[in-house]
Amino acid sequence: MLVTSKELFSIAQKERFAIPATNFFDLDSARSYVSVAERLNKPLILAFAQAHMDMMSLEEAALIGNYLAEKAEVPVVLHLDHGQDEKVIKRAIELGFTSVMIDASLDPFEENVRRSKAIAEYAHARGVVVEAEIGFVGSGVNYENHDHSDSIYTKVHDAVRFVEQTQVDSLAVSIGTAHGFYKGVPKISFDRLTELQAAVKIPLVLHGGSSSGDDNLHRCATNGISKINIFTDFITAAMKTIEQEKPTDYFQLKKLTNQSIEETLEHYYTVFATK
Repeated sequence: MLVTSKELFSIAQKERFAIPATNFFDLDSARSYVSVAERLNKPLILAFAQAHMDMMSLEEAALIGNYLAEKAEVPVVLHLDHGQDEKVIKRAIELGFTSVMIDASLDPFEENVRRSKAIAEYAHARGVVVEAEIGFVGSGVNYENHDHSDSIYTKVHDAVRFVEQTQVDSLAVSIGTAHGFYKGVPKISFDRLTELQAAVKIPLVLHGGSSSGDDNLHRCATNGISKINIFTDFITAAMKTIEQEKPTDYFQLKKLTNQSIEETLEHYYTVFATK
């Protein structure tokens, strides 16, 4: 069933678990994620990133996401991830996305507030929930553009002000994770997470979950993070399977990569203690 994240996050906050947000980039990846969610009877945030619009149009993503979510027997949120362009975000809302992210985290604080508040007002009037980001989750080797950038930790005082001024529904915070491929396991600031969780009442979400370490992610999921984004680990698992199994035809390759994606998500459902 197609839902917003509001009720799901409320349950996650109370029962201390996180829901995986899985970025799809074609029909097979989306179908694989939903298949696992249904098999395990778990909620899912089916996410499509603006950065992947070179692989699939927003209209195609909406058709796939809405179809799979509506026929699913478990709650599925269709979410626009890292929307950086207001036109794209508003178009996603028109196409039936039930959740959108406005990512103005690289803008100055007041500009981030202005842009996030405007999207929140637009989305809320249409029954759509909004995620924003404060601080900045950098990258190791970023999948989308291969840049490297450092994370900027979220300041507690700024997070409180930001939520009060924007009225967004969830907040992506920076506590040491990064997008893309890591060199080693990141050092997570659990002290900062504890401070943020105590000060900010709306659900907190974490980007850059891939390869952040199972212990780290389990601890985040059970200590205040309601959603964790995963992408890189899916494509890494798929490539490892191709290299190991050496499929001899395209159909075998597709079957093997889909299986590896499903196994990876099943693993993270356990790590995140998702209920």
